[in-house]
Amino acid sequence: MQSNVGLIIEEKAANIGNFIVGRLLPFRQKRAVGPFLFIDHMGPACLKEHQNLDVPPHPHIGLSTLTYLFDGAIFHRDSLGNAIEIKPGAVNWMTAGKGVVHSERTPEYLRQNDKYLHGLQLWIGLPKHLEQSEPSFFHIDKKDIPTWEEHGISYKLIAGEIQGKKSPVPVHSPLYFIEIKTETTQKVTIGDKLFGEVGMYVLNGTVNIENNNYGSKQLLVAKNASLCEFETNGETTLYLFGGEAFDEERFMFWNFVSSDKSLLEQAKENWKNQNLKAFPKIPNDDKEFVPLPEPKNFKNK
Repeated sequence: MQSNVGLIIEEKAANIGNFIVGRLLPFRQKRAVGPFLFIDHMGPACLKEHQNLDVPPHPHIGLSTLTYLFDGAIFHRDSLGNAIEIKPGAVNWMTAGKGVVHSERTPEYLRQNDKYLHGLQLWIGLPKHLEQSEPSFFHIDKKDIPTWEEHGISYKLIAGEIQGKKSPVPVHSPLYFIEIKTETTQKVTIGDKLFGEVGMYVLNGTVNIENNNYGSKQLLVAKNASLCEFETNGETTLYLFGGEAFDEERFMFWNFVSSDKSLLEQAKENWKNQNLKAFPKIPNDDKEFVPLPEPKNFKNK
């Protein structure tokens, strides 16, 4: 039988300032999985009292960001005036639309202590008609995320809709982002509930697909979502994400995403010139910003 694993992407290190993340998407052979354009695996990292996460104000257009922590805490501020701490199990969902600025830092009460940080940040593209929409922000508490168990398998629907269940995260296109946990060896057959393109990220443990074992720090992309079937080898945590791909290609430069390259160029100029109409300052975090990178040598964030 022909393998359903179409691509294996190894996590690669990327520097986002004073913090190293494992970058999974984009990848040269696969720029997106459904509407998912970008995935960073943050940590796991033990930060000493003199080490803190500090991603200064930086801009976005044309996408939604989803931040989901396993451990630790991040304080989010944005140009809409939102200021909120995200903790494990909660979801920060920010839609940039025509333009937003945000920062991500270690909360003040943790800055002088040893601390732990581990999580995922994902970028999801917007449908073409929403790429220039007004920016928005939602914080969804851990208790509001749908969870259920079936045959010894624990599921958590972090975003999207599947199997008659719907996350309160206000997504803008058909997609899913699901956590699956097992404590013992389990066969998982979920393909008939998926659609579009699907990726799998194994956080810990291993999975067996068609007699091949795959472990952590690997992103697997299926050839056919409807054939998504695998076996976990005991205590395992993994994430399935994907959905319907867009008809139009999405172009990326730094933190900007658009189906129209001219909008990327305009965003570059607006940020370079600190155009406050396009990219307002963040209340209580307006003393610094991440400069526009050089076109030939930039890294996201």
